Amino acid sequence: MGQDDLKLALELNRVAPRIGGVLMSGQRGTAKSTLVRGFGLMAHGELPVTLPINATDDRVVGGWRLDALIRGETLEQPGLLEEAHDKGILYVDEVNLLDDHVVNIILDVVSTGVLTVQREGMATEKPLAFGLVGTMNPEEGGLRPQLLDRFGLMVSATDLDAEARHRMIRTVLAFEEERSLDTSEWLAQAERDNAAVRDRLETARSRLPQIDVPDRVMRLCAEAAGRLDAVGQRGEIVAVQAARALAALDGSDRVTPDHLLRVLPLALRHRRPEAAHNGTFDWGSKDHDRIRDLFDAG
Repeated sequence: MGQDDLKLALELNRVAPRIGGVLMSGQRGTAKSTLVRGFGLMAHGELPVTLPINATDDRVVGGWRLDALIRGETLEQPGLLEEAHDKGILYVDEVNLLDDHVVNIILDVVSTGVLTVQREGMATEKPLAFGLVGTMNPEEGGLRPQLLDRFGLMVSATDLDAEARHRMIRTVLAFEEERSLDTSEWLAQAERDNAAVRDRLETARSRLPQIDVPDRVMRLCAEAAGRLDAVGQRGEIVAVQAARALAALDGSDRVTPDHLLRVLPLALRHRRPEAAHNGTFDWGSKDHDRIRDLFDAG
């Protein structure tokens, strides 16, 4: 229930993997993990690969099978990144508590689409593609600005209002009751809804290369990033990629200023100076006011 920005970010990253992943920030109990796992089941038919906090380099990129080494043989043991390539999503819970070196490895693979491993004088390259999703609780510390910037989109979980909380409770109780039944029309309808969303995402993925991005939209993006003091240029590129994915989801043939305005908070909120200095990811009416006239004129 709710968390529409979280859902949208996951959908955009699925449609346009070059966005580079989604980072979710929120306090405990805001259903971040539930949402990621539910999306994985919907989009790929299975739960995402989950990276443990204490993961070693070998566990992430792969190593040698110990049982084979004991026999004097060298057989490769695929790592979690290769498993994520097969299953579609790599989920990093509490990414802010993970070793920065491991995070860098993962982000490099997402950015380049290639896993390069050098060991014992040998170098191997493997093409990999998967959706990256990281979650964090800001109360437990933040990410370095260099790592924040490497995540394509970022979303802050929002508090549910009373009506959404009510619907959430009813849904959880209904699920617990219906899944114990031999047959359930309620769950069957949910599966049909999942199939409809999945088809919409796959259609948008196939249409993405044909979506036109007018030059005026790119100029709007550049001017908006400047007014919002976005650090670096990665945010503008991601914003245009996300706007293009949104246009594909909407069934449009070209990106409009409205598409861009909708995704700007997702692409720029973690790339402003205040995010780097004090971990503040809020995006409110004042931020919209700084760029509103650009889009009114556009």
